[in-house]
Amino acid sequence: MSWWQRFIEKITGGVRLPEGLRVPLTGEERIMAVAELAGGGHLVATSYALVVAEDDGQRRISWHLVSKAVWGNDVLVVTEAAEHGTAGEAVLLADLPPRRYPLAQPAKLPDVVHARVTGSIRSTHRHELPGGGAWFVQRKIPGRDGVQLQVRADPGTDEAAVSALAADVARKLREAQANAF
Repeated sequence: MSWWQRFIEKITGGVRLPEGLRVPLTGEERIMAVAELAGGGHLVATSYALVVAEDDGQRRISWHLVSKAVWGNDVLVVTEAAEHGTAGEAVLLADLPPRRYPLAQPAKLPDVVHARVTGSIRSTHRHELPGGGAWFVQRKIPGRDGVQLQVRADPGTDEAAVSALAADVARKLREAQANAF
């Protein structure tokens, strides 16, 4: 093994990318797991994101934007959230349709995905509102200090009520943090 291969293994935690696969990393980001997709391509779990590497390119899904990841029958189903606005310092999210990733060789990727998604969550709270309800989730954003308040409303929930409550909760959290020091 060359010094370069040893160096790469050291900074990636010993996880090797398949020949020809390149995943750009930022800051102190490192590769944690790799799995081959059954139809070609790979899923790469880094310390910051899940990278979907297929023939048509790569997509990065930051861990704080993975609403849900379910593993079963050799398929990883990932529900990604999209930011669609803010309310005060809270970020409003909406879930995108789930995507299915059949894995040829899952290795430790499902366990790493589970650990990264759940590890990004600091607190959760459900609040009922007119027309439905909303989840208030404080999440750590990979590579950044602090947490972000995310609010994901159920379809049909009164958007004005969600925005008003989210802004109020974000303000109260900021005040509580300022008073804690």
